Amino acid sequence: MSFLSPDGKKPDDPATDIAAGARLIPRITIQAFCEHSQTAQLVESAIHDRRMSKVALTTHNGGIDGAIETYKTNPTPNLIIVESTLSPEQIPAALEKLAEVCDASTRVVLLGHVNDVQLYRELVRSGISEYIVLPATASQIVSAITELFASENAAPIGRTVGFVSAKGGAGGSTVAHNVTWAIATALRQDCLVLDMDLAFGTAGLNFNQDPPHGLADAVLANQKVDQTILERLMSKAASHINLLTAPVTLDRTFDFEEREFEQIIEMCQNTLPVVILDIPHAWNAWVRHTLATIDEVVIVAEPDLANLRNAKNLADTIKALRPTENPPSLVLNKVGLPRRPEIGPDEFSSSVECELIGQLQFDAALFGTAANNGQMIAEVAANNKINEVYRAIGMQVTGRQVGHVAAKSSGLMKLPSFLKKRA
Repeated sequence: MSFLSPDGKKPDDPATDIAAGARLIPRITIQAFCEHSQTAQLVESAIHDRRMSKVALTTHNGGIDGAIETYKTNPTPNLIIVESTLSPEQIPAALEKLAEVCDASTRVVLLGHVNDVQLYRELVRSGISEYIVLPATASQIVSAITELFASENAAPIGRTVGFVSAKGGAGGSTVAHNVTWAIATALRQDCLVLDMDLAFGTAGLNFNQDPPHGLADAVLANQKVDQTILERLMSKAASHINLLTAPVTLDRTFDFEEREFEQIIEMCQNTLPVVILDIPHAWNAWVRHTLATIDEVVIVAEPDLANLRNAKNLADTIKALRPTENPPSLVLNKVGLPRRPEIGPDEFSSSVECELIGQLQFDAALFGTAANNGQMIAEVAANNKINEVYRAIGMQVTGRQVGHVAAKSSGLMKLPSFLKKRA
């Protein structure tokens, strides 16, 4: 796969502008010892970041002294976060005492109130993993933890984009597949479509593919699937487009646990730069968890009352699940259906409180021909203006139209791994 090859992309390749996906922190235990209630609230708020979805976090009172007393009789976790209001002269000695009761593999993030160069140098010598000067934000803390537990030479991971219909038949799958085609052709970027509707998915039909294996084989194999096996289960649909299709069989039911798809999605992110999730119109634990942990969510709806109600419910729930992330985006599909009263796009998007990133006009002949032929709209009518809408949606969800630069924290200094015990 080109995403993992060392010679990779050329600097002028448009794919270089694709926003990378957020790396989830591995399943670790974090214990925080805070001296102020405000700091404890700050640390606790970090758990709402989707990157922390696997983390077990607890907070305690007492700062460095509290941590020392706790670990005299208890094992240390993967990461300790401690707040200190001590003077720069007192902090190194206190950390030495903490090192005496900590396992060698334990890492420490220090939250301090002093921005002092001499203190930084002493912390480097003592081996603190990260030093964050308060006041700080929850995002700064999460970013520090993410970088701490990621490999120094870790490759970027793919961006995950989920399309979900507000109502059955709203066309979320059709939009997802055509947007994938637009990303692959316009950006020359490798994409993977995960057809997560295992009983009734249409990715195979829409791309005119009937592979013998797909997503169900990967999920049902549980821990036996690795990167190599996953790539073998993928099928090639077109240039830069890969599929993990649904089996579309009713000889068994597909009842999954909340985190059933988590490992598969992470492996897909390590394989390809853009992962498009075709999420079924359903509401269960794994759908909820998937929507909470992916990079972008797009709600596809028709401009009628039932879709408005469902889209509003979805948007509100997704915002609550992802309080630190951008809200979901909205695409209106089947606009201009003959003789059907419709809710105006501005009214619809303002009611749902989501950004409207695309409107797709209804064209029965065009969409019917594409569906029956197993083709994308661009293959049936390359010059149709609707392809520009798909392309614009693709630019939006891959971060090409978001011209922001990650803010740099003036209070965060990266330092080496934690407390090397002195002989």
